[in-house]
Amino acid sequence: MRSFKFLVFGLVLVISVQSCFKKAVKSHPSTLDFAQFPLKNLSEYGFYDGTLNEMKPAEGVLEYEPIATLFTDYAFKKRFVWMPDGVAANYDYNKPNAALDFPDKSILIKNFYYPADFRKPDVEKRIIETRLLVKINGKWEAYPYLWNAEQTDAKYKVTGGSYDVSWIDENGEKHDIKYAMPNKNQCKSCHYQDGVFTPIGPKLKQLNHEIVFGDHKENQLKEWVKSGYLSSMPDQSKIINLVSIHDTSATLANRARSYLDVNCGHCHSDGAPAASSGLRLNFEENDPYHWGVKKSPVAAGIGAGTFLYDINPGHGDESIITFRMNSTNPGIMMPEIGRVSIHKEGVALVKEWINTLE
Repeated sequence: MRSFKFLVFGLVLVISVQSCFKKAVKSHPSTLDFAQFPLKNLSEYGFYDGTLNEMKPAEGVLEYEPIATLFTDYAFKKRFVWMPDGVAANYDYNKPNAALDFPDKSILIKNFYYPADFRKPDVEKRIIETRLLVKINGKWEAYPYLWNAEQTDAKYKVTGGSYDVSWIDENGEKHDIKYAMPNKNQCKSCHYQDGVFTPIGPKLKQLNHEIVFGDHKENQLKEWVKSGYLSSMPDQSKIINLVSIHDTSATLANRARSYLDVNCGHCHSDGAPAASSGLRLNFEENDPYHWGVKKSPVAAGIGAGTFLYDINPGHGDESIITFRMNSTNPGIMMPEIGRVSIHKEGVALVKEWINTLE
């Protein structure tokens, strides 16, 4: 009887130890079963170490940052990439407007958040959503996650929604908006290229610059190669880089055209959703007519306002592009989704550039 009790006690002890061990095992992208995607909670993927809302990348999760950024109602963004061991992304110099060619099981992670006070961006913030792009069996899938009010986790949410967001900007002015989280199907309206769902941001022309990685600063393409995430270091002389809207060392034309590339070029380019418009706003386009100079729209409806040309050279206030950028009317505004407010700085930049054209 005593031996039986010891046996039972030993079994209970073993089971308890095994149970504790299972609870102690932390998830990581390398341990995930992709057949179970999408997971219910963001925390289940194991992208981050420590408290989830600190967004500290786990081992092998690499932060990246494009040179020119898409406007999303002044939201801040943190982006990360993860790939399995032994595989890497490739590139094609002949497709400068295309994203890198990623291997299967690659994951792109994009977090949208607002500091309470833009003058103190690291003090207090609220993460609104995290969007995942996951490549499975050769196809990209979009998985959107909405963060809870406690900022402890985010749940898979395909229906999108509208959420109250407030912040104080760099000048001390308070802003209140209804942030629009797109639904899963709306992702397709921007992420299509040649009939295939694809990422937009990670391109050679967007990644060829330095950012801080932990304790060092490095060109992102070099860091991707060192991390095993890029097959080889590209010849930088073959890359036509975009520039930031804030880069005052760059020409006005390059800043404006980079801005139009990242905010409009994913739709207004060859093989993209708005290709039939004839407007080509990707940075590599060399024909001013295809930028919209003295070009009448194919079918803009009320989106044209009273104006004749997409770009009326010398007349930034009388161009369809700036008219649409400067609106929040669903029948007029461009881009059609992804914002509920006007990017005043972007509008001013493009108007200033158009005013210099002849």
